[in-house]
Formats: sequence, C-alpha cells, structure tokens
Amino acid sequence: MIQSLITALSIYSRIPVPRVKWRDESLKYVMCFFPLVGVIIGAVIYVSGALMLKYNVGGIMFAAVMSVIPLIITGGIHMDGFIDTADALSSYGDKEKRLEVMKDPHVGAFAIIWTCVYFMLSIGIWSMAELWDIPVIAAGFVISRALSGFSAVCFKCAKNSGLVYMFADAANKRVARAALLIWLIIAAAVSAAFDYKRAAAMAAAAAVVFIWHYYNCRKNFGGITGDLAGCFLQVCELAMAAAVILVQEV
Repeated sequence: MIQSLITALSIYSRIPVPRVKWRDESLKYVMCFFPLVGVIIGAVIYVSGALMLKYNVGGIMFAAVMSVIPLIITGGIHMDGFIDTADALSSYGDKEKRLEVMKDPHVGAFAIIWTCVYFMLSIGIWSMAELWDIPVIAAGFVISRALSGFSAVCFKCAKNSGLVYMFADAANKRVARAALLIWLIIAAAVSAAFDYKRAAAMAAAAAVVFIWHYYNCRKNFGGITGDLAGCFLQVCELAMAAAVILVQEV
C-alpha cells in the first residue's frame, strides 16, 4: 500500500517522494491513491486563495496564480492529455488516425489554440471567485480525480499499451472502485458542508462532463487512454469551477 501511494504521487504530481520499483503488487492499488493528489492541490488552493483575498491580492494576479497552482503541483501531466486530445479531435480522422495523432510528440496549431482558450476561461472564472467559492472548488480537485480513476478502471482501453492500460490491467478493480467511491462521497460531503447549492451545481457539472467523457472515449477513440483521462480531468475541473461561480452570480 505504501509503495502504491508513493507510485501514485510520483506519477501524478511533482511532489518529491522516495523512488520505488514498480511491482505488480503495488500497481494494484495505485488508483486508490490518485485522488490524494487532489487533496493536496485543494489544500494549497484553499490556503493560497484565502491568503491572497485576505491581503487584497485580487483580480488578474489572483486568477493567474489560482489557475497555475494545479499545473505546478501535477507537472502538467493532465494538461498534456488535454493538448493531445485537442490535436486528435481536430484531425477529423478515424479512430486509428486520432490515436496516431495522440502519440505524435509534436504539438499542432489547434492544440495551442485550445490551450489558450482553456487558460483564458480559467483566469476569467477565477477572477470572479469569492472566498466562499474557494473551498467548494478545492473539493472538486478530488472529485475530478475520483471520476478520472473510475473511467480508467471501468472503461474499455483503446489500446494495449500506455499507463492507463498498465494500471487497469494490474489493478484490483473491486478495491479501486470502492476506494474511488469513498473519495468521491467524502469530497462531495465536504463541498456540501461549505455550501450545498454550490456543491450541487458542481456535482451536476461533473456528471455532465463525465457523460461527455464516456461518449467521447467510446465514439471517437474506441476506448480510454491516459490522454483522454487527463483531458477529462482538466475539462471537469474547469466546468465545476464555472458552475460554482455561476451559482454565486445567480
């Protein structure tokens, strides 16, 4: 279990951890600890946001810092999936062509365009955030990872290679699903404890994006890949934050 925890942190974050060998036994439970990275991000988001608002650091600077905190902690692994998925979907090819585009290390023009759009939206959303929005949005970083983990262990894999296939093949899926469900329930309960209306809007946004994720994987790629799981996580976090802000404005 400890090796699984260290492996999860080493893959899905830039947090310094001891180096461990990847063994079949430890890979069984990596997905169980995936949402823990969301707990760390949420904690940093909450503390940083509260401190900046307390000392009147608002506007564009506040929004920019809040937008890049997850990227700094994760090292951009999920944004890489978003970028590759944007390139693949913009190719308008068949499933095989899209999967081939995903493997290409070069970045296309459409990926750059959609990445700019993503961060413009993120900065715009965060610029409207108030103090009571922050803890609810912070809990969303756990929810997005719990749902992303669910898709990794429940969806059909698009190819017989890559991190998702390796983890899905080695995972104790029954234990992983149970652990991810517990993470999901706890995160939803914490967000509802702060503000149930904002939490409900955030949950609805997460559900809509998860349905889109399922059909995107199935229709456009024939299954899930690591890039698709990362793309879902990024889109889900943006949609959840937007939903929280929208409820506040209403």
